[in-house]
Amino acid sequence: MWRNLRRLASMEQFIAYYRVSTARQGASGLGLEAQRSAVLSFLNNRPLIAAYTDIETGKNDNRPQMIKAIAQA
Repeated sequence: MWRNLRRLASMEQFIAYYRVSTARQGASGLGLEAQRSAVLSFLNNRPLIAAYTDIETGKNDNRPQMIKAIAQA
């Protein structure tokens, strides 16, 4: 049992999805940098295999990069 759990843990891979609401936030990088920093802290040296970013309002459900992230997951 433990061997199986260790094998699963070693297979962990992560995909990040970042979103900022406005082009101004996207251009400044401030919102994105905070999100990237939080993700890297969470990962704690575990593999990030892809990252996707949308600059879209939360009111817009059409987020192309989120759709790609979900598809890759």
